Amino acid sequence: MIVTEKLFEIEDQTEKLVQAILASESFETYKVNRQTMYSSKDVQAKQKAFLEAKDSFERIEAYGNHAPDFRTKQRAVRKAKRALDLSEEVAEFRFSETEIQTVLDLIGMAVAKTISDDIKVDAGNPFFEKGKHSGCGGSCHAS
Repeated sequence: MIVTEKLFEIEDQTEKLVQAILASESFETYKVNRQTMYSSKDVQAKQKAFLEAKDSFERIEAYGNHAPDFRTKQRAVRKAKRALDLSEEVAEFRFSETEIQTVLDLIGMAVAKTISDDIKVDAGNPFFEKGKHSGCGGSCHAS
C-alpha cells in the first residue's frame, strides 16, 4: 500500500468517528450498565449458581436420558440461566449492548454503501436489516 495524503485523511476521519462513538450517550450508558452489572452482588451470585448448574449438567450430558437426574439438572441450568437473564442489571446491560451494536452496524452499512452498493455487511445483530442485499444471487450453492 502506498501512503498518501488520502490515507492520512481517512485515518483522521476514522479517529474522529471513534472519538464520537466513545463520547456518545449510548456508549456512556453501556459503560455504566456494564459496571453496574459486574459490580452487583446479586448478579455475581446468580452467575455463580448458573455456572455451577451448567458444570453439573455438562458432566452427565453425554449420557443423555440414561444419566441419573438428567432432566432435573437440565431444568436447573435453564432455571438458573433465566434467573440471570431476567436480573434487572443484566437486562439493562444487554439492552445497552444491543443499542451500541446497532450503532456500529449502521456505521458499517453507511461506510460500505459509500464505497459500493454491492458490498455486503455482516451485522452483529441478527434482526438488523441488511438493506437491498439478499443472499448470494443463487450462484453460491454447490451443485
